[in-house]
Amino acid sequence: MHDTDGPGDAVADAYALGSGEWAMAPVARGALGQIWKLTRKHAPNGLSGGPAWAVKELLFDGDEEQVLREAALRDAAEGLGIASPRLLPDRAGAYLTRLGGSPDGPCVKLYEWVEGARADASDPELLSWCGRTLAVLHRAGADTAGTPGPWYERCPSPAEWAGLHARVRRAGVPWGDALGRFVASSAGELARHVTASVADGVPAAGADVVMSHLDVQPQNVLVGPHGPVLLDWDNAGPTSAGRELAQVVFVWSGGNDFHAGSARRLVRAYREAGGRPVLKGLDSFSMLFATTLNYVHVQAECAIDPTVTPALREFASGQVVASLRNLPDPTAVARLAECLETAW
Repeated sequence: MHDTDGPGDAVADAYALGSGEWAMAPVARGALGQIWKLTRKHAPNGLSGGPAWAVKELLFDGDEEQVLREAALRDAAEGLGIASPRLLPDRAGAYLTRLGGSPDGPCVKLYEWVEGARADASDPELLSWCGRTLAVLHRAGADTAGTPGPWYERCPSPAEWAGLHARVRRAGVPWGDALGRFVASSAGELARHVTASVADGVPAAGADVVMSHLDVQPQNVLVGPHGPVLLDWDNAGPTSAGRELAQVVFVWSGGNDFHAGSARRLVRAYREAGGRPVLKGLDSFSMLFATTLNYVHVQAECAIDPTVTPALREFASGQVVASLRNLPDPTAVARLAECLETAW
């Protein structure tokens, strides 16, 4: 879609928002979609402004079952006090809408618009909020059966990395040599710390598989007039509660240059809010290493895929470069795990 009147009118019609002229403006771009702000060009009183909505244009085909999981978890979490934008159904009651009546039309979701400032991960109150929120999410999803997906449990094999690197070299992208160095060194080192938390659908020791958000990071939190609001529930699904906690602590406490006090504060808030898993060593961070490896792999594949748009290839190339510069360091992660032993 483009910043024009037509798409806005199509969204407004699909969701029965009312007649009039509508416009959309780009707001943010993520790995899965583009966020647009939808507004009426003129409010009913003839003035500009009025209500706004957030339109998420999916860059890849949407999954109706996944969107239903997202809606169910978001609604359950709201009942437990977690603020988040409502996911709105279209005229037919569906949460995933294909515009234009064509199989090739844009696939969108519609949310309430939320005003707020980007979360500051160094704010002690926000760190406590994050720990409490994650514990509440895990309680909300505790009774939902499921097996974590391979994105969170497995990573590419050496043969898959070698094949990808060969294709990248043939494509002649400027980061090809950097990917080659990564494949020859860090990829294998990180992969050693990736282990499945379930076997044959049976939870491993701890039995801590829950339905959760799976993307609780500062850029998915806005701080509004009534407090923090959690955004972007697209990845909602089954996970190991302990492994999600470990990844969230790593991200919110500063990554490889983590602040021990921030990490302990988040974990203590999680425990005080009823979170049960305990982090023990590098095994707890398996999900962090798996998602890092899978993200580099899938973005590198997209960056050389001739069937996607040039804009998607350009975005994917930037993501590969940024990811290779910010890989989790197992030595730093081990220090983080050690410091958290005193947080229990």
